[in-house]
Amino acid sequence: MIRNQNTRLLVIIVLVIFALWIGLSETIYIANPFNGEALFERNVKPQLGLDLRGGLQVLLEVDLPEDADISTEQMEVARSVIENRTNALGVSENLVQVAGDRRIVGEFPGLEDTEGVINTIQQTGLLEFVDMGTTPLPAGTFIETDYGLSADSIETNDADTDAPTVYQTVMTGGALNDVGVSQDQGGNLQIAFSLTDEGSDIFAEYTATHIDEFLAIVLDKEIISVPRIQSAITGGSGVITGQFDYESANNLAVQLRYGSLPVPLKIVESRIIGPTLGEDSLQRSLQAGLIGIIIVILFMGTYYRLPGIMADISIIFYAIIAYAIFKWIGVTLTLPGIAGFMLSTGSALDANILVFERLKEELRKGRSLRQAFDMAWSRAWPSIRDSNAAVLITSVILFWFGSAFGATIVKGFALTLAMGVLISLFSSLYITRTLLALALDKLKIKNYPRWFGI
Repeated sequence: MIRNQNTRLLVIIVLVIFALWIGLSETIYIANPFNGEALFERNVKPQLGLDLRGGLQVLLEVDLPEDADISTEQMEVARSVIENRTNALGVSENLVQVAGDRRIVGEFPGLEDTEGVINTIQQTGLLEFVDMGTTPLPAGTFIETDYGLSADSIETNDADTDAPTVYQTVMTGGALNDVGVSQDQGGNLQIAFSLTDEGSDIFAEYTATHIDEFLAIVLDKEIISVPRIQSAITGGSGVITGQFDYESANNLAVQLRYGSLPVPLKIVESRIIGPTLGEDSLQRSLQAGLIGIIIVILFMGTYYRLPGIMADISIIFYAIIAYAIFKWIGVTLTLPGIAGFMLSTGSALDANILVFERLKEELRKGRSLRQAFDMAWSRAWPSIRDSNAAVLITSVILFWFGSAFGATIVKGFALTLAMGVLISLFSSLYITRTLLALALDKLKIKNYPRWFGI
């Protein structure tokens, strides 16, 4: 049998109670009994993926020729910018990741304003302050600037009378220190910004020498506004005016605050899943899981008798603990993820079945109950170890594949499968063994065929 059975049972009880607390709560809160202040607080609300909650999935690709050299650093910066922009828009639990060399996948569960998010993440967000001289162009006009062009290109354009006019960029959005939405005295929305020390010097020098001329504020080569310079601006701050509503003003502020994309992106594919479809998928998944668990419990109890009943209790504990861990670490649950979890339940059953069959075999050979019990677990362990190791290796490969190619459904499946297998090992080797040993000690069984289904 096993030693310290009561201690092991206490560990199991405490673990299950704590898991139930997490599973039935949305927030874990522990208060200081002396002053009532929070000692610990954690949000454990379940995170549902697109297919269960509804939302938006977008596949973005670099909008440059195939032979363009795109670095890993540029893709990671682009991913970070998109993630920051969508977080600032209030899109919670979003997932943005690089897929391959030129693509980025974004998932936004529960999203309602899909059009606003698409526009925000797709725009390059390159802000330029452009010298227009004394002849301004109206807002909404697209222009060419010298930012990013070589000197030879500019000279060629100047010599070609048919070429579009190239305007001089005074500075870019890289000189911005902070950006926010404000209102003028008339209640009109505007973008207030402050500059870095270097940007302040450039802005002060330029405005001091170009009074009564026009400075265009250009985003992605489109003129937003063209204010006239009335005096030198030396305070290192200013405003961008235009025909803004709150949404457009906030979106622009977000783009400027979190920088420009290092490479232009285009939308290759977008998919919107309604909340009704997601809720229906969740209900059907729960029903299928419940039916499967009931069938498994009936089979184990009927075929393996007492060991099967202990395994049933262990599987229930396994499900409670696994769900609590998923909530605690913030695993996003999707249909493939639930499938991986259900498949890992099979691993728990496989381990128990291997042990129980070995137990029955040892009892048929005339071993004592204590000998059969100890030998069952020790001799079944190599098979349990090898089968679960194979599943874990496969899960690692699938997770890598999903990360490399942006297949988030594969990643979700691999993650829950691997975690489920590890938890199932603990369940079968620790919980089932402890419960069965306690039952055998208390019941003093003598009629082996009746209790073990031999």
